[in-house]
Amino acid sequence: MPHRIAILILAAGASTRMGQPKQLLPWKDTTLLGHAIQTAKSTDAIEVVTVLGANAKLIQSQIKEEVIFIQNTAWQSGLGGSIACGTEWLLQSNIEFDGLLITLADQPLIDFKYLDKLISTFSEHTDRIIASTYRNRAGVPALFPKKYVNTLLKLDEDFGAKHLLEQEQDTIITIPAENRISDVDTEEDYEQLKNRHEFEN
Repeated sequence: MPHRIAILILAAGASTRMGQPKQLLPWKDTTLLGHAIQTAKSTDAIEVVTVLGANAKLIQSQIKEEVIFIQNTAWQSGLGGSIACGTEWLLQSNIEFDGLLITLADQPLIDFKYLDKLISTFSEHTDRIIASTYRNRAGVPALFPKKYVNTLLKLDEDFGAKHLLEQEQDTIITIPAENRISDVDTEEDYEQLKNRHEFEN
């Protein structure tokens, strides 16, 4: 019996440093968020849910990909609040899941094979958090077993996923993300990433 994984794509931020919703920046034949949805839907996960916040109506109207959208009205409370919001929605839905894989809309170099690697590692260690490491730190994408849902529901801007991963570092299994993690916070980040992607392909 394969383990049932739900993916939560966090896309609620206001992209203040970018000056425009980065979720809608062009990437390949779609947008950053569209690409994240395509990637998530290519994995072995059973369900993909996208958490929107700032500019939710605009973003939803521009995304062609089929996906469940939910809205985090308290999106100012950071990634932790969006994780709590998505977790609560999943618990209230009738989706049966064994683990929750949290990804970001602005990590376009993360591919579905990498996410499937996290999922297959989880299948062998179902009580452990499987997290990505880069620059010697554990972060997202990260897969949390269902036993952590009550902790995820309490995340907010003061105690987010990063704190949880630090707190649980003795029980985490880490997978090196190598050069797949890149923050797209400014126009410059985006241009560099696009150039790098075009250069490598």
